[in-house]
Amino acid sequence: MEHYKGLVKRLKDRSFRLVVVGGGYVGLPVAVEFAKRGVKTTVLDVDGRKVELINAGKSYIEDIPSDELAPLVEEGKLSATTDRHAYRGADVVIITVPTPLDAEGNPDLSYVLSAMNALKEYLHPGMLISLESTTYPGTTDEMVDLLEETGLKVGKDFFMGHSPERINPGDPVWKFHNTPKVVGGVEPLSTDLMVRLYSIAVEKVVPVSTARAAELTKLLENTFRAVNIALVNEFAMISHKLKVDIWEVIEAAGTKPFGFMKFHPGPGVGGHCIPIDPLYLLWKVRRLGLDAEFIALADRINKGMPDFVVSLLEEALREEGRDLSKEKVLVVGVAYKKNISDTRESPAYRIVELLRSRGTKVLYHDPYVPQFMGLKSMPLDRALSETDTILIVTDHDNIAWDLIGDKAGIILDARNALRKRGIRPLGRLVVL
Repeated sequence: MEHYKGLVKRLKDRSFRLVVVGGGYVGLPVAVEFAKRGVKTTVLDVDGRKVELINAGKSYIEDIPSDELAPLVEEGKLSATTDRHAYRGADVVIITVPTPLDAEGNPDLSYVLSAMNALKEYLHPGMLISLESTTYPGTTDEMVDLLEETGLKVGKDFFMGHSPERINPGDPVWKFHNTPKVVGGVEPLSTDLMVRLYSIAVEKVVPVSTARAAELTKLLENTFRAVNIALVNEFAMISHKLKVDIWEVIEAAGTKPFGFMKFHPGPGVGGHCIPIDPLYLLWKVRRLGLDAEFIALADRINKGMPDFVVSLLEEALREEGRDLSKEKVLVVGVAYKKNISDTRESPAYRIVELLRSRGTKVLYHDPYVPQFMGLKSMPLDRALSETDTILIVTDHDNIAWDLIGDKAGIILDARNALRKRGIRPLGRLVVL
């Protein structure tokens, strides 16, 4: 109990030293929030550019303003390094590294394993480790087995748990500090310490019985979203054949005060969560001899949406005697969601790839993404002067939508961006 009691004291008086591994969309907000609470915090990242920017008080993430970051750096509460010796003096380590899929679509834990193997060299009694990276149930237990190869024992010498990240990039309301935080330790003392840790920076902490329960909670959250998005995407395809406006149908269904939750169709899903997290679960359950047909079907539908969007554009052009192969197409927005610069898993990749495969010349405009697939973002007015064929993929708020509405031609709006802003374009509008 000695090491547990020592951690309880350090957490209570906030004298512990925190290392956050990974300075991305998850790690930097976590580090900033703890530093704001007076915790001496170090961001450990392999990207030297990110480290330089943090230490200069300059943020590279939309959700963290530089004027919020800079004072924390100046006061010595927050710093960054590429040197893994930072583990040596850490009392608490929060791991927020990516967990992508490999080329075969299987979980890629190489970043987690790299962080754990480096940490293993510096593991010492009285250390608490929280894995926030999204992964399949059982991963945290597996990492404990790796760390216990040092001879130290979890629950006695060191403590470990899982707390799934719930960062929603670009969300003006729900931030790290006010989004409830699920935590689950690999044993009871670890759960207790996890609750004490996150209660410093988060308004509400929700403990669950095990790390596996915490891991599965995140997969349920994002699989729920993926399946419902796939359902409404399928309805969009059905509605197109029936010549019914799916957006009108969704709004009408949304008037029901119970038993219905609005989801909206789109050109596909992107980001690090919805396209990936359900496949971590699918991989795990198949290894258990089960299948998750619902999840697999939702993945196929969502991945097929870029093809459907391009086919709609092709159909609209054909009806006017035009050939997609001879067109210039302006793609508006390439980030995976609005008001951020993140293009991970963006459906725009597949859409541009499909257009190019048909011989189409592609232009694009995105105020958040200066370069994409070998192209440079064009000023909107200049791009509109070169083409009257427009495909809206991402509906950033700071795009001059009126300019697009004033353009005669064909506009395929995969986000209902124009109508929901009250814009009735001069040209022909095709809405997903």
